[in-house]
Amino acid sequence: MKKLTIKAFVGIGMLSSISYILMLLNFPIPPFPGFLMIDFSDIPALIAVLIFGPVAGILVELFKNILDYFMTGSATGVPVGHIANFVAGILYILPTYYVYNKLKTKKGMTFGLVVGTLIMAIIMSVLNYFVIYPAYTFFLNMPAMSAPEIRTVVVTAILPFNIVKGLLITIVFMLLFARMSPWINKQNSYRNAV
Repeated sequence: MKKLTIKAFVGIGMLSSISYILMLLNFPIPPFPGFLMIDFSDIPALIAVLIFGPVAGILVELFKNILDYFMTGSATGVPVGHIANFVAGILYILPTYYVYNKLKTKKGMTFGLVVGTLIMAIIMSVLNYFVIYPAYTFFLNMPAMSAPEIRTVVVTAILPFNIVKGLLITIVFMLLFARMSPWINKQNSYRNAV
């Protein structure tokens, strides 16, 4: 693994701030519960991962969530939602990066984004069932939901929400990628030459 350069650190810092701002501009989608919010804060992480590599994308996801936790706090007092957002972001950007790296085409990017969406949606459903919902219940001091109740929420809300969120990010990112791909490829070739 190559070391991150000063240019990479500056890029990661800028993309993290943009990602944090985009995280604040979240909004609900009517058929889903109000606590499930869409935002486009994974787009700067996707740009970071494509230009600077996987570590950069992970750092953007991390810094965005740290900033949001310290600026807005958490209903539970602990960053359960922020940890979930961090994990979801990584599960989305890393498969996208690895698929795109193999194919290096616009169709490859679209395929990578769809694969990232599916991986993120499936794994986050499992994590919500076994880890995230129980953690919220514990930290909010609420009565525990039964296994069938959690399964219903995961199947009817969490899984479809993550698929919709991933597809919306895919559409917006592909519109940007169509314009930015020459610049991203130029930055990539510069990074590989150094």
